[in-house]
Amino acid sequence: MDFTDSYKQTGPCCFSPDSHYLAVAVDYRLVIRDLVSLKVVQLYSCVDKISHIEWASDSEYILCVLYKRPMVQAWSLTQPEWTCKIDEGPAGIAYARWSPDSRHILTTSEFQLRLTVWSLVNTACVHVQWPKHTSKGVSFTKDGKFAAICTRRDCKDYINLLSCHSWEIMGTFAVDTIDLAGVEWSPDDSALVTWDSLLDYKVLIYSPDGRCLFKYQAYESGLGVKTVTWSTCGQFLAVGSYDQTLRLLNHLTWKFFAEFTHIPTIRGPCDAAIFKEVDEPWQLDMSELSLSKDFPKNLQGNYHENAAEGSSGVKYKLMCLPISLPYQKPAIDKPNPKQGIGLLSWSNDSQYLFSRNDSMPNVLWIWDIRHLELAAVIIQKEPIRAAAWDPNCPRLVLCTGSAHLYMWSPSGAYCVNIPLPHFVVYELKWNADGSRLLLKDKDTFCCAALDSILPDSFDDDSD
Repeated sequence: MDFTDSYKQTGPCCFSPDSHYLAVAVDYRLVIRDLVSLKVVQLYSCVDKISHIEWASDSEYILCVLYKRPMVQAWSLTQPEWTCKIDEGPAGIAYARWSPDSRHILTTSEFQLRLTVWSLVNTACVHVQWPKHTSKGVSFTKDGKFAAICTRRDCKDYINLLSCHSWEIMGTFAVDTIDLAGVEWSPDDSALVTWDSLLDYKVLIYSPDGRCLFKYQAYESGLGVKTVTWSTCGQFLAVGSYDQTLRLLNHLTWKFFAEFTHIPTIRGPCDAAIFKEVDEPWQLDMSELSLSKDFPKNLQGNYHENAAEGSSGVKYKLMCLPISLPYQKPAIDKPNPKQGIGLLSWSNDSQYLFSRNDSMPNVLWIWDIRHLELAAVIIQKEPIRAAAWDPNCPRLVLCTGSAHLYMWSPSGAYCVNIPLPHFVVYELKWNADGSRLLLKDKDTFCCAALDSILPDSFDDDSD
């Protein structure tokens, strides 16, 4: 793994979809860098500090959201003289996103008063009243022809279907939810998956004309669904709930076929590998080390003192069963309890799935979907801040706000020390082709280049 130097950033950073560029927010400036050399290829100045950036799917346009104004500014890489500015006035802007055709921008106003579709072609705009969420609750079909938008009025949840050609509302129907948490199109665009996050555990499948095709409720009198994500192959839907259980659904019969529980103690029989991060003191052999007589005595003393103290690295250690996992009991008197499946993602080949139970923030669970069993458990010293799959192979990278990067593959797990002084990783992102990894500290970032071919095996004590 090769690391670049660190560069300044004060806001969001993201790769272009074609993996040619990296966009970086530095106060009010938008810096576009070449992904290979990280040289600056474009520099744009906004009217205020940049809060959010997003590339269009064709990588030709990029938008910047300025929440302090509130305003959206868009730029073109191929036409530097072209600019776009969107100002909602008193309504404000809470979020902005691109449409699939890269020629329309969707903005959500403050307090979810309306969602507006702005055309970059003819400057027309279309309004959708009372969107349910700010950044969630919008889903596009795979072909980009239709959009489903969650709305709420008169204390009821609705789904509005819009044509992405004319942006006219093609239909609206009510959904049987108490608190509609989100909507997703099925892989073949034939159905809509919705879920409820309050009171009841519900997953509901609707046809585009509003007919309820399937309804599932696993338990009563409890918080509902927390995370939902489709597999990359489009055949499975993973549903994580507040009862600390992960359930899998197939898109043919709309039935759940597997349940994975996140228990605080793992006992045998279990074939999963349990990796635990432990400290590893660095050994320094000074038997053949000698200093010149001209070397200052005060520095000699400091050198020996520091060498005696030494430093420490980290490594993974394979643990035996049974093993108790670090667990934090959620507070029952506070809203948004830290429990349930808060982190969930599929590998690129849909053969693996990782999850994190928020009441065990230091533990990452990796499930083998082919055998419907637990493949590995990774126990970190600090809470896991982010984790992401390699877009090309079943390789997982995670960070914990430390100076180390952690990786897992079916061959094993290993730790990587970041060779940059005072650099710790709080966020990480892959680019689309898996050749680069973006690592973010609080006010700096760097990129790492990884080999596309994984080693056949790893030593379980490798650092």
